[in-house]
Amino acid sequence: MAKTLTFGIMHLGIAFSVTYALTGSLAVSGAVTFIEPAINTVAHYFFDRYWDRREQREHRHEPVQAGTPALNA
Repeated sequence: MAKTLTFGIMHLGIAFSVTYALTGSLAVSGAVTFIEPAINTVAHYFFDRYWDRREQREHRHEPVQAGTPALNA
């Protein structure tokens, strides 16, 4: 958990620094620093749902090999 937290802090620092370097605005940098990760979190949720459904479809179409029990038969 410590690694995840420190990565998150590092990510926010980099986002702020890059945005500030590009815009010179503390307000824009601060907004981007917190809005971008929030949007990415929501996008990641929907990406995971899509990916799970895709994997389930692939498993339904895989041929069952002899001696291997069918998972969803």
